[in-house]
Amino acid sequence: METFSYAFCGELLQMKLSSLFIRIALSACLAAVVLFSPLAALAADTKARSSDTLIFYLENDFFDDLDGNYTHGMKISWVSQDLSKTTEEKKNLAWMRYLADRIPVFADAGIIKSFSVSLGQNMYTPRNKKSLYLIREDRPYAGVTYLELGFHARNERSMDSLELQLGIVGRHSYAQDLQEAFHDWTHSTVPKGWEHQLHDEPIVNLYAERKWKLLKLQDQSGLGIDFIPHAGLAVGNAYTGINLGGQVRFGWNIPNDFGTHLIRPGSDASVPVDDADPRFFEPWRRIGFHGFAAVDGRAIARNLLLDGNTFRDSHSVDKEPFVADVMGGAALIIHRFKITYTYVYRTREFKTQKGEQHFGSISIAYTF
Repeated sequence: METFSYAFCGELLQMKLSSLFIRIALSACLAAVVLFSPLAALAADTKARSSDTLIFYLENDFFDDLDGNYTHGMKISWVSQDLSKTTEEKKNLAWMRYLADRIPVFADAGIIKSFSVSLGQNMYTPRNKKSLYLIREDRPYAGVTYLELGFHARNERSMDSLELQLGIVGRHSYAQDLQEAFHDWTHSTVPKGWEHQLHDEPIVNLYAERKWKLLKLQDQSGLGIDFIPHAGLAVGNAYTGINLGGQVRFGWNIPNDFGTHLIRPGSDASVPVDDADPRFFEPWRRIGFHGFAAVDGRAIARNLLLDGNTFRDSHSVDKEPFVADVMGGAALIIHRFKITYTYVYRTREFKTQKGEQHFGSISIAYTF
């Protein structure tokens, strides 16, 4: 487009400019040169490329009458600015760029490449938390504490994520200590059966996921809609399987990111793609609101939290091979913050589970 614009403008300059049509065409041509030049393209995402994002997640099953199954999760993530910028301005982060450049899917020079670090903890309990005895037909007590290291490549059309999760399942995840202290502090029933939790086991898992922005429509007032499907693969001793899903967002000043996701690898998608994101508008205009509906389906080959420890005998249950989450929620953009609430319906995860599960999820992303 850029080459055509320069050539066409050159032809017009050799013609007489007495014609009104030629004057208009020349003006349009010059505008095209500006709009499609590399400098303009660079300026369109300058702020997005130079910004970091912090994201905090909190999930809890307080919508259920009984505590149980996936009962609590917390995660905090940092997603770096574009690594090409950090290489020039922060020499101590140059190694991240070096690694990203050697991942084949991240080789395109036109994308924003980011590094992420996440720390999180999840808790799982049976429905009956008053029993001191092992409840064989209900899910095992389990806690997971983990560190995630990830690389992400994004542009206006797609986002690729590759993440390595390192952590521990079992007593030294310290999920038991945190849950018992919280229930004691809130004067609620303290779970009695943590002595039956899964044994200590290190976890090593690799995750890959792609998100696409297949639809994006927006009028001049800021009202719009978009559609973001995703597909992923997980391999490791904690979880092995594939997932497929998507979300539809509709509202006013929808952020130019790849949606909102639950606590899981690949969830750090609330990161601006370009400077057209409302978080980069003039200060008095940095506001937006949208609702969304989403689904994520999983085909599961292994789930340590249900199948039990890999190398030791432990409590286990027969898992369901297919599990789905159906979600709905709303998000608010205020200044550089994106605040999201999601209500989740999850199908049964194991054969003897009594009913499906519902829980709530809150995430707060701050771009700076």
